[in-house]
Amino acid sequence: MASTYLSRTTVTPTNGQKGTFSTWVRVDKVGAQKIMINYSDSTNYSYIRFHPSKFLQCYATLSDSVVNNYKTERFFLDFNGWYHIVVRIDTTQATATDRLRLYVNGELQTAYDTQTYSGSQNAQHPILIASATNNHRIGADEGPADYFNGLMSHFHFCDGYSYDASAFGETDATTGEWKINTSPSVTYGTNGFFILKDGNSVTDQSGNSNNFTVGGGTLTKTEDCPSNVFATMNPLSAGSDMAFTFGNTGIRNDVSTWNSGLSTIAPATGKYYWEVYVHGGGDNNTGVSLSSAYGGTHSEVDAGRIVYSRNGYIYREGLSGQSNVTTGVTYGDGDYIGVAFDTENGILTFYKNGTAVTNGSTTDTSFLRSNNEYIAQCGLYNGGEFRFNFGNGAFGSTQLTGTTYQGDGNIGIFKYDPPTGFTALSTKGLNE
Repeated sequence: MASTYLSRTTVTPTNGQKGTFSTWVRVDKVGAQKIMINYSDSTNYSYIRFHPSKFLQCYATLSDSVVNNYKTERFFLDFNGWYHIVVRIDTTQATATDRLRLYVNGELQTAYDTQTYSGSQNAQHPILIASATNNHRIGADEGPADYFNGLMSHFHFCDGYSYDASAFGETDATTGEWKINTSPSVTYGTNGFFILKDGNSVTDQSGNSNNFTVGGGTLTKTEDCPSNVFATMNPLSAGSDMAFTFGNTGIRNDVSTWNSGLSTIAPATGKYYWEVYVHGGGDNNTGVSLSSAYGGTHSEVDAGRIVYSRNGYIYREGLSGQSNVTTGVTYGDGDYIGVAFDTENGILTFYKNGTAVTNGSTTDTSFLRSNNEYIAQCGLYNGGEFRFNFGNGAFGSTQLTGTTYQGDGNIGIFKYDPPTGFTALSTKGLNE
């Protein structure tokens, strides 16, 4: 959500003793990031956030006195998958630490670095209290500050009702993974709401008409969701000078040293297609490299790369008998590069603005690969910037409109038509 947040002023709650928050989130970097806050003033507020030290924290204060402070022992460093977070409040519980319970991916959290609850039994909880100055804010602090960097989906609040995680998700009988319940049977109460259902709509789906207002920017829709995770670029496998934006689909290098980056998902056996928007004015290349390489070491990535460069060359490093190719087709800022990777037949094809790049002296548009142990890659230098569309349906914050195309299996949204049989690099695409 980057510099965007959502807000709504609350009214008198159904029951200030009980409530449930449930949301799916995909976090894109380490840092102080608010998921949800209820703020009245500097001495009366509560929040759910990712802490700069990488753990999840639930904190509340009333009249400048701490009511609860929960800090998980576990860290949250998966920048590709989604987390399901449920905060269950019931101050009528006799055991103090049961008055706030935290679930992650269906599991009640019991291992905490800090777990304190000093609020009295049957008292109203600060995150549920309403007043003329109180508001629920999603994705930022009251400043606004501590913006949430990532994605959110299916955000529920049940006012006056305490539910555990099983109301909003379930274990997949085949895979054993925790999966979303897209239509939970719950009661929402006066201040309750259900937003961000299958898109970027802040219109309340609970029936309460408790709609939110978008502040601080544009809320971009993405195809990435808990049931279909799309590849992004991986901040844990990239050069130290790389800067990540737009949910890790934007990547940039502003120094005069080459840096590399790799994607979060590697292609399995199959045929995959993705697109890159060229931006920034610096030098760059994109394609694939060995999945065994560490993106933070540029020489490792280069040693196994097959990439289409801004200068029109296709570099094929480490391939016996296959030299670099001069296409004569350069590209620059504003161009769109398509990558079609057929791992079944070991063929990689590049496109510029929807047209296959040829050798120049032949109609051959394919460049042979030796096997499928590869991952999406980019190299950037001195202002080089790429904005990837792995099927998410946007380049940076610019959402695709007008005529668009889908990959095989109707997966993903692309600017140009993928070759027949090619799908998006996503969890559903991998299972096609």
